Amino acid sequence: MTTAELHFLLDGRDVRLTNVSPTTTLLNWLREDAGRCGTKEGCAEGDCGACTVVLAEVRDGQLNWRSVNACIQFLPTLHGKALFTVESLRAADGRLHPAQAAMVSCHGSQCGFCTPGFVMSLFGLYQTEAAPDDGAVTDALSGNLCRCTGYRPIKSAAHEMYRLPVPSGSLPAPQWLPGDAAAQALFERLSALDADDRTLDIVHAGGRFTAPRSVDAFADCVAAHPGATILAGSTDVGLWVTKQFRTLPHLIYLGRVRELDRISETDGWLEIAAAVTLEDAFRAILQHYPEFSELWRRFASRPIRNAGTLCGNIANGSPIGDSMPALIAVGAEVVLRGGRQRRTLALEALYLGYQKKALAPGEFVHSVRIPLPGQARDRQLVRAWKISKRQDQDISAVFAGFCLQLEHGTVREARLAFGGMAATPKRASHAEAALTGRPFDAAALNDARAALAQDFQPLSDMRASATYRMEVARNLLTRLQLELAGAATRIDSMEADHDRP
Repeated sequence: MTTAELHFLLDGRDVRLTNVSPTTTLLNWLREDAGRCGTKEGCAEGDCGACTVVLAEVRDGQLNWRSVNACIQFLPTLHGKALFTVESLRAADGRLHPAQAAMVSCHGSQCGFCTPGFVMSLFGLYQTEAAPDDGAVTDALSGNLCRCTGYRPIKSAAHEMYRLPVPSGSLPAPQWLPGDAAAQALFERLSALDADDRTLDIVHAGGRFTAPRSVDAFADCVAAHPGATILAGSTDVGLWVTKQFRTLPHLIYLGRVRELDRISETDGWLEIAAAVTLEDAFRAILQHYPEFSELWRRFASRPIRNAGTLCGNIANGSPIGDSMPALIAVGAEVVLRGGRQRRTLALEALYLGYQKKALAPGEFVHSVRIPLPGQARDRQLVRAWKISKRQDQDISAVFAGFCLQLEHGTVREARLAFGGMAATPKRASHAEAALTGRPFDAAALNDARAALAQDFQPLSDMRASATYRMEVARNLLTRLQLELAGAATRIDSMEADHDRP
């Protein structure tokens, strides 16, 4: 069964829309149709945060709150969710939400253009974390740019809002305060919306939007329409519309497929399905690979990670994508599905050339499988390093993912993967061969550094020159060797304990 009616909640009230163009952005609808002009357009590409809004939906039996960028979210993706804008926060009697009141008392606003977006990022933080430290505050605000005030008073407001009275009324209290009547009411209404198993199928002069509920229905739809665009978080596809002005005749949305929003651990593998957000995916990965903490923190901003998916990043296959080198280094695989058939590939085998992937027509990335470290974890050296012009919210010039299997000081297996060095994320096979079977000493390092010239012929572009990229890649190998040398005593001790009867 299908429905052509888009149905979501705005401030707890039902919004039902028909005849909606599938590529209408949430930002444009808010400003032009809903009269909610507090949500601003600054960049139209998910960078500045002036358009930040907060969504709520039911996941795993509870309310899930997340901040997202309205400028690149297509309106039909709101089906079954609840939407909150900056206008939602003030109570009917005029009382400000703690996020708003704290911005006032801490002088967090100057020209005011960016302020609504900051307030909504603070609101999203308030709804999900009871006592964030400075790091959590910085991360929550990583997607918001301010040109005039500076960030100190805004970060002060993030802490101050927790000292203010908890709001009461129609706005749901944060999830760390259970028993709130408004939150329970919202949960029940969203649960009812989530129980609707009909496929949303909007046909409009501007295109078609199809959102199946089951993975079988999704696979059948993709197989029947191999030329359609698969939509996940729209953090990349959204820019095709807002920046490239492309026409997308048919979008097939995977965000309402329950089976694709799952993380599981089976037979030594961590499997992350296609609809799992980057934020949730990285949180699960870090439980097994804490070395990827920099990758998580520096991967775009919180609103982007709340919307985008790990499998979407993998399927996009950008040569400067951050996740792929790290996952290739630890031996990740992708599960591809076409119709009822599945097949598994090593992640590096998915990429055939620039924007060319080993996907048959009607086939899609179902999930990514990451090997769990297992008992040999103490003999494994894993690192993931990003080099970019800015520390935060920047695209990599070079990204390196390294995984060495060590035994008594000898490299038994080396997996060295780089982004930004070729037309695809790619392993450095000659450098790997230079290290394998040898102690990772100065001689092996020099051979591996030299071998990189056989593995890569990088290009020069706006982010870095070819010479810079090669030198950085070599220097990252040097850093790896220095870190291993510093840890050699600890590793040798562990191996001695392991071999002792």
